[in-house]
Amino acid sequence: MYNKQYAKTIKLFLMDADPEGRMMCELSNWNGKAYRIPRGKVKDCADRADLQSTSVYLLFGKTESSTSKPKVYIGEAENAFKRLAQHVSKKDFWNEAVVFISKDDNLNKAHIKYLESRLFEIANQAGRYDLVNDNTPTRSAISESDQAEMEEFIEYVQILVNTMGFRVFEPLVRHTDDIFHADDGLYIKGARGANGRGKRVADGFVVFTGSEVTKDTVPSFPKWAQLIRDELIEGGVIVAKGESLVFQQDYLFSSPSSAAAVIMGRSANGLKEWKDSTGRDLASVEEVEIKED
Repeated sequence: MYNKQYAKTIKLFLMDADPEGRMMCELSNWNGKAYRIPRGKVKDCADRADLQSTSVYLLFGKTESSTSKPKVYIGEAENAFKRLAQHVSKKDFWNEAVVFISKDDNLNKAHIKYLESRLFEIANQAGRYDLVNDNTPTRSAISESDQAEMEEFIEYVQILVNTMGFRVFEPLVRHTDDIFHADDGLYIKGARGANGRGKRVADGFVVFTGSEVTKDTVPSFPKWAQLIRDELIEGGVIVAKGESLVFQQDYLFSSPSSAAAVIMGRSANGLKEWKDSTGRDLASVEEVEIKED
């Protein structure tokens, strides 16, 4: 997602002396600045001159279901504060806004239209959030040198948004076509056609496209797992193909055990059921060796 060659220092300023209030974020050696603003605090930003400038911004809303995606709106504005105030009145899905401006005031209309379009494209490819924009943003034509500058700006936007806890631009898994042969790929097999492949990631466990789910569940199948399974089928994440139920897309579960339970149709300890290519279970793969003094 971004270049990790150099370490970065991020400065966070709690503007309201409250971790749930407004936050200003700056990154070392970058002329940009980010504001994280709760919806109820937009009115308190009227006196901030830098929020009267051009910006690209994201509005974040939470999901109503355990299996549906959170929501995001990506936009641009020539006056960030006025645009957020309009969204407070007209859009009800969002709870927090993240606004990006330039400390040097060197972002023009063409720049922010380019940023809006590229960020929309990256978020759409990542697939973690439902994009609620009414239309796909159009990309402005800018010079090659300006494109290079904006792409660097985007790298820093991705770093700060991720640091704030919004993984909107990060793919569920960074993998190549041969991921299932990679050292960190995990497998699960069980009765009644269960045949899954997946990977542990920072915020849970991803089951890969093409994984097969048992069509039948045991009588003791937990209700919470049945609910997840039913919602995934209803939402088209899992579909029937011949005699099998198959994942149509990569899907993020909260844990290896919830992923294993849905695939196998019974209670399951994911640390024991998921195995690597050598047959070691996940518990053994993740075991940390403690050296004795």
